[in-house]
Amino acid sequence: MDFLPSPDETLDTFLNGKLHVLQKKKGYRFSLDAILLSQFVRIRKNERAIDLGTGCGILPLLLSHTTKAHSFVGVEIQKGLAECARKNVVLNHLDGRISILRQDFRKLRGTFPPGSFDVVLSNPPYRRYRSGRINPSVEKAVARHEIKGTLEDLIAIASYLLPPQGRCYLIFPALRTVDLFVALRGGKLEPKRLQFVHPRIEGEAKLILTESVKTSGVELKIMNPLILNESDKGKSLPSDRGDKTF
Repeated sequence: MDFLPSPDETLDTFLNGKLHVLQKKKGYRFSLDAILLSQFVRIRKNERAIDLGTGCGILPLLLSHTTKAHSFVGVEIQKGLAECARKNVVLNHLDGRISILRQDFRKLRGTFPPGSFDVVLSNPPYRRYRSGRINPSVEKAVARHEIKGTLEDLIAIASYLLPPQGRCYLIFPALRTVDLFVALRGGKLEPKRLQFVHPRIEGEAKLILTESVKTSGVELKIMNPLILNESDKGKSLPSDRGDKTF
């Protein structure tokens, strides 16, 4: 397979040359959010993880280098993004650890038995359907708005895929913190760690990072805030979802 980027693709290198990522120049491209979530996630040795809405596969790709997880499944409903993710897996010689499944995550009950994964990850759409301007790019619209599944749909399938004490990691807008916590409790996923993400030290929080545990006791640790200042990594990391990043 030829992995030189086509005229409509870019090929970027991360992790000091260890990771190569192909993406389309137009359409949905991963953003700073995925980097932040990958740094927040904790995956233990030999655990199995699933990423719901994997895009180009960036979360499994990053975490395959930074954790000792046994394996990852990346689920993506959009054909072009799923094909891109598969190419990235082969490009990085990770087909033994990462598999890409093109499917609607709402239908995963027919694919996996309950409790199949130790960890569920997701950088889900941030906006409710019909809220705000819908991007004319279908890829971007589906990535940003709950067109192919609501927050409640996502939490329900995450709970199904996890056994008791399984963990779910999400990044979400701070403005929808209450929505997220209500959905998590409704799905028997109890928030255990919360970190607010601020674009600058004097600015209000824009994002939250959460770790939840299935059928766990009530106890939430609020971590020190994560500050992204203009002279630091905010400028050097990719940002495409303008309504989601800084």
